Amino acid sequence: MSMAQGFVDRRRKPAIRTLGVLATALVCTTLATPVAQAGKPGRGDVFPTLAPNLAAYYDFDHPVRGDAAKERDRGFSGTELDLVNGGEQMRVRDSAFPGSGQALQTKQVDPEVDGNDDWKAGVYDADGVPTLNAFNGVTGTTVMGWFKVTGEHPKPNSTTPDPDDRYNAVGLAGILAGNSDGHGVRALLELIDVDGELRLVALGRRDDNGSSQTFAASQDWRTLLPDGEWVHLAATFDFDDGTMALYRNGKPVDGFYTDPGDPWGVDGEPEPDRTSPTDPAGIKIGGSFPQNTLERNPCDCRFDSLMFLDRSISPNEVRQQYRWMVRGRG
Repeated sequence: MSMAQGFVDRRRKPAIRTLGVLATALVCTTLATPVAQAGKPGRGDVFPTLAPNLAAYYDFDHPVRGDAAKERDRGFSGTELDLVNGGEQMRVRDSAFPGSGQALQTKQVDPEVDGNDDWKAGVYDADGVPTLNAFNGVTGTTVMGWFKVTGEHPKPNSTTPDPDDRYNAVGLAGILAGNSDGHGVRALLELIDVDGELRLVALGRRDDNGSSQTFAASQDWRTLLPDGEWVHLAATFDFDDGTMALYRNGKPVDGFYTDPGDPWGVDGEPEPDRTSPTDPAGIKIGGSFPQNTLERNPCDCRFDSLMFLDRSISPNEVRQQYRWMVRGRG
């Protein structure tokens, strides 16, 4: 496979792939009702074929009753999200697509203080978050949603005394590994330094104690995420085939793997290859350490309709989900 074609599998499994494509095609041609009638994990802004795998879904229009500093999960896991430091003030009126309501605002608060005041969101449990069991021992994962950059990046590093020091990454959204301290991930969308240049990437880790792999976009991140513009991003992780892909506004993003080898250890038996049999330690959005013990990689960004699925969805499904939203099917 060409390193510039990350959305093409390195090792194809013809029988499984063919059946999957046929099944998806048959479903897509027959469905005409919104997800509200197909499992009810959210509003009608979820493409129907994705509903059964939509483990966690946050549109930031649904605070937990009695605690506005938490966001209700509209996926099937019921994992409530903490709005860290900013609480209900982090919900802002800004529609990413027709029918959308509020968005989540994250930001660095004071770059000169080594503290814990950055606005970010997430959930954390060092022993694993039981409601995120859908991501325990899976062969694939998808992270996607709407993103809007609202400031300069990367941000000043508040953990060092050098005023010119900046973080080497900008956290967008991801699922933590089972043994994570609040930073290490299983599946993540972020901006990170790749050979001295900040790039939009999908970063994944199959084994909690294993190495990560990064699929980096070739195009300048500022072109992919222009300041002040809503963009739909998706990252898919096929832990069985050892492949990842990035998408922008429903279309595949050209890119390359930073490790040409097999960092996930998927070559050879046994099959299929799965993630560690552990519940993720949580979810992080707009920065690391959702338990609020340390600041790392803050993002001056807005987020809307973040989706975390327990399988690697197809390019056609990414495209359909984007179109489903922009055409106002909710």
